[in-house]
Amino acid sequence: MSTDDWNAGIIAEFRENEGKVGGPFEGAPMVLVHHTGRKSGRDFVSPMMYLADEQDPKTIYVFASKAGAPTNPDWYYNLVATDQAEVEVGTETYPVSVSEVTGEKRDRIYDEQASRYPGFAEYAEKTAGIRTIPVVALTRA
Repeated sequence: MSTDDWNAGIIAEFRENEGKVGGPFEGAPMVLVHHTGRKSGRDFVSPMMYLADEQDPKTIYVFASKAGAPTNPDWYYNLVATDQAEVEVGTETYPVSVSEVTGEKRDRIYDEQASRYPGFAEYAEKTAGIRTIPVVALTRA
C-alpha cells in the first residue's frame, strides 16, 4: 500500500468519525494539515499526531518524524516555506500560522510527545546523528 493510499484511508476515517481514528492511532490526538506543495503548487492533506500546548490553547505541535526516516517529510518543507496552513481538528477547520520550534523548547516538547507515545522515542533513536526531528507549532490565525 502506498503512503498516499494509507493517508487517504486515515483522512476518510478522521472525517467520518469527527476527528477520531483507530488502528495504530487509536486514542491519539490527530490533525489533518492542509498545505501547498512549494514546488508543485498542488494542495495536500497530511494526517498527523499532535501535542496541544498546555499554556496556549491556540497552539498545537506536530513532529516531522517520517517514522524515523533519514530525511524530513515533504510536508515539513511545504509548511515552513509558506508560514501558513489550514488544519482540521475534530470537526473544526481553521487557518494557522506556522513556526518551527528550536533549541530547549523543541527538546522539551519532543520529549513530552515521546513520553506519551513511545514510537516518537524510537524515531529519535533512528535519526540520531543523522537529523534532529523538527517540531512545528501551528497557531490559530
